[in-house]
Amino acid sequence: MKRTVTFAAALTMAWLDVASAPAWAQAAPAPATPSPAPAAAAAPAAEAAPTSPVSTPAMSGTLAGNVKPLKVDAGPLGQVYVTGVASGIAQWENNAFPGDRLDQLDVTNGQVFVQKVDGPVQFFAELGAYSLPDLGSPYIRSGKATGNFYGALPQWFVKYAPNDSMSVLAGNLPTLIGAEYTFSFENVNIERGLLWNQENAVNRGIQVNYATGPLALSFSWNDGFFSNRYSWLWGSATYTINPSNIVAFVGGGSVNTETVSSAVTPLYQNNEQIYNVIYTHTSGPWTLVPYIQYTSVPSDPQLGTAQRASTFGAALLATYALDGGYSVAGRVEYISSTGDANAGAPSLIYGPGSNAWSLTITPTYQKGVFFARGELSYVKATSTTAGFAFGPTGTNTSQTRLLVETGILF
Repeated sequence: MKRTVTFAAALTMAWLDVASAPAWAQAAPAPATPSPAPAAAAAPAAEAAPTSPVSTPAMSGTLAGNVKPLKVDAGPLGQVYVTGVASGIAQWENNAFPGDRLDQLDVTNGQVFVQKVDGPVQFFAELGAYSLPDLGSPYIRSGKATGNFYGALPQWFVKYAPNDSMSVLAGNLPTLIGAEYTFSFENVNIERGLLWNQENAVNRGIQVNYATGPLALSFSWNDGFFSNRYSWLWGSATYTINPSNIVAFVGGGSVNTETVSSAVTPLYQNNEQIYNVIYTHTSGPWTLVPYIQYTSVPSDPQLGTAQRASTFGAALLATYALDGGYSVAGRVEYISSTGDANAGAPSLIYGPGSNAWSLTITPTYQKGVFFARGELSYVKATSTTAGFAFGPTGTNTSQTRLLVETGILF
């Protein structure tokens, strides 16, 4: 089971503005309008939809930040933008894990973002409380999650951008791995998925970004699953085939055995190798993001693993935009793991050699800064080990959840 922590392959130019942004966060532009015949009177140009001057934190598309954020004259720092999110959740589930609740109310996000987005030296700082709703894992309330995971300053970085093609970031960076972000408001679904449970979310480190034409590259040296041991290296490459089709490759992992283990640093995943291939296709109101993922944890006496174990996962995230601020998002996933408990393999899902699949649907409404969305999710596990699955004894093989999240993005 994941530590409930861990997006993503970034888009070509967005990578120069934020630490990471998954390819599926970008929508295709509207098709060009044919020119009128010479004798016809020119029609008035369509008014472009307003956009926010800030792009961090990155968001996936069903929710959008305030297009008129607060701008503050910070003297020698120049213009600084202040934005934020306040949201809460109501959740019901069956087959709750030990210590979890069948139903609960909680704060999912109470955060403020302060950032400078122009000039060669820029910065971003995120302050506040959060929970990390995570499919197939116990729900950890915001008070405990904030203290046990990344603290009240979970993400921050200083960025040096000498030109439009290159940037260097250092600080607590959002990951490049996977196709889902860390915080609930950033994603098309309230809960992160099963593949996300093998990925990290925030890492201390340094990241170099470079873009040329349709190709964007990033390279990072960091501490993996927030271990404070700088033993992870990874890189990513995103190629924009055309405005409707983008493919991203991400790979990396630990280069040294680390025995750090905590709520935010799972022992096995912090020593893994991980690889993603993420494809994004947009067509009218549709955005489709299929991606595959492979991870491998070594056999190592320092980790207590006598047999190597791996996971292979595939997922499809789909969104459909409706008129009037409505949208619907869906996610389907399958993940399998290798390994035999009798041979000393680690548990990466619900026991060594276990498998799982999931379905999630999330209808969403947003008007101005206000949003509300519901969610129905279902997880089914197979080949489980007693004590590692769902329910108070870890022997149930499925879990259903109903959630409602509402709040404002200011």
